[in-house]
Amino acid sequence: MNMNEENVTKSEKTNVWKDVLGSPRYVVAPMVDASELAWRLLSRRHGAQLCYTPMLHSSVFLRDSKYRKEALVSTPEDRPLIVQFCGNDPNILLEAALLAEPYCDAIDINIGCPQAIAKRGRYGAFLQDDWDLLRAIVSTVSTGLRIPLTCKLRVFPDIDKTIEYARMLENAGASLLTIHGRTRDQKGPLTGLASWSHIKAVREAVKIPVLANGNIQCLQDIERCISETGVEGVMTAIGNLYNPCIFESCYPPCWEPALEYLNLVKIHPAPASYIRGHLFKLFQRIFCLAENKEDRDNLATNSTMESFRQVVENVRDRYQPYHEGKRLWYEEKSDYNLNLPPWLCQSYIRDSPQEHTDKVQAKRIEMTSESAKRRYEDEEGNQISHKHFKKLRRIGRTYRPLCQGCPNPVGLKCDHKLCRQCCRKKCITEKLICVGHRNLLKQTQRQNVQNMK
Repeated sequence: MNMNEENVTKSEKTNVWKDVLGSPRYVVAPMVDASELAWRLLSRRHGAQLCYTPMLHSSVFLRDSKYRKEALVSTPEDRPLIVQFCGNDPNILLEAALLAEPYCDAIDINIGCPQAIAKRGRYGAFLQDDWDLLRAIVSTVSTGLRIPLTCKLRVFPDIDKTIEYARMLENAGASLLTIHGRTRDQKGPLTGLASWSHIKAVREAVKIPVLANGNIQCLQDIERCISETGVEGVMTAIGNLYNPCIFESCYPPCWEPALEYLNLVKIHPAPASYIRGHLFKLFQRIFCLAENKEDRDNLATNSTMESFRQVVENVRDRYQPYHEGKRLWYEEKSDYNLNLPPWLCQSYIRDSPQEHTDKVQAKRIEMTSESAKRRYEDEEGNQISHKHFKKLRRIGRTYRPLCQGCPNPVGLKCDHKLCRQCCRKKCITEKLICVGHRNLLKQTQRQNVQNMK
């Protein structure tokens, strides 16, 4: 029996999703600088059944004991837990996985990150071009571990190629696949919708459990995704960050999960940047209102627990009377759709790629037309061209006094308070020297040397 056949047999005997992880349907994704212990515990309190650590760099994990210690911090309540690694060296990934093995229930290999840093480091979704290397990574790590190995990946535009890709990972030794239904080019403002049809096709093609990722904004989306694709569970990232109660199908006032999270951070400390990032997402809608500018600025500039808590309490004190019905909230609407009040936790909705492109194009047209209509004037109020204005601004001369007899600004170091051309004419005509413009300076120096001889 060869190695691939042994891996397939091993994965067929044990259903990782059911026997090891406890059949989780609601999963919190691995999120860099976001899925730390305190946030995982908050998510578990509100319905999450499986959590991942943030993505860990395997090579750094091996050589840096402090990084390793901080990455593996956990509690008995923080299970089941999957530790995710990125990298492109099978042996380094195996060594890192062996160090993390006692602290988790499974190891995940990130082959889905689409960011530029992953391209530079040759990991994540940019490994999907090298199937031989991926096969070696999955095979090496899975056979060297006593716990299961899983993979989180993105799809190819072609469904058939995606199916072949998933089967290759299954045959190499992966015990569970998490399919993000977007390609690696779908990111940022061009994210768009995830393809559940790709996920369904993979689920029907492989024998190991599959989790789905993408298009999750509420509990109803999770149930619909499971029904349409046949997957065992659903993973969410953005939906969880903006509403950690997403798995309970409720929309609490943003200060409630914020205060609960800060209380957890007191017990399980997290970097200030993590805390600030979570609070900004929880308060995303409320911070769009001009009346909260001061609190938004305080959150952006301060890094102490006292300042974080003060911001949360200020938001609570300002909007709790509206939430409790003691004061009437009025918001103008342009349609008859039901909108949640801005102080409630709710999903972040991106513009579609087409909407984003249209907005960018409209902005460019607006800027061009405004530029054409704008009048540009010099220091004396005379109208000048845009090109001349940009030149004056670039060389810092828009506020210099003008030269005598011409519209050019004077030289800052000119001995005669003239522009370069006028200074040169004056020096030649009157046999003068200007050190600032270096007019006739060399000739005078040469003449002095000759006189000395």
